[in-house]
Amino acid sequence: MSLQPDHWIRKMALEEGMIEPFVGRLIKESKGERVVSFGLSSYGYDLRVAEEFQIFTDLHHTLIDPKAFSSDIFVPVQGPFCIIPPNSFALARSIEYFKIPRNVLTLCIGKSTYARCGIIVNVTPFEPEWEGYVTLEISNTTPLPAKIYAGEGLAQVLFFVAEHVCETSYRDRGGKYMYQKSKITAPIT
Repeated sequence: MSLQPDHWIRKMALEEGMIEPFVGRLIKESKGERVVSFGLSSYGYDLRVAEEFQIFTDLHHTLIDPKAFSSDIFVPVQGPFCIIPPNSFALARSIEYFKIPRNVLTLCIGKSTYARCGIIVNVTPFEPEWEGYVTLEISNTTPLPAKIYAGEGLAQVLFFVAEHVCETSYRDRGGKYMYQKSKITAPIT
């Protein structure tokens, strides 16, 4: 597998619709104000977080069970930012919709601006032929509230192209998180 540079990402986004909407350069300022950067970078793409969040709450003193998950542990928040309580987390989604080619695997890692504030972004790989909005898990590891800005960069996607096409893609397997559309996708059991 080899990591792909900006010109490959631009070509795949514009010709194959791999990233929509696509921002063809790294944006560091908007309307005269500094933003957490987003868009095309040297070897990746910095995705943005949408104005839709689900904040974890322990209001019901619920056990977190991935095999029997109840979405009533989240409080929905819409807006230009989200405040994540201390030692808690939120789910969000990307503004960008991704269509991953059959010979590509991506890794998505949090941006250093947030990481240096104790905010960790966790996203699993986008497997070959996965398609949808990305569900993002944002952890506030600090004892203080943390602010996340919608419409700005949150994580960087790195694209790796394989020498050979995989035998079975995410689409072939009928992956349960395929085609995530315009809302945050909680765990599916």
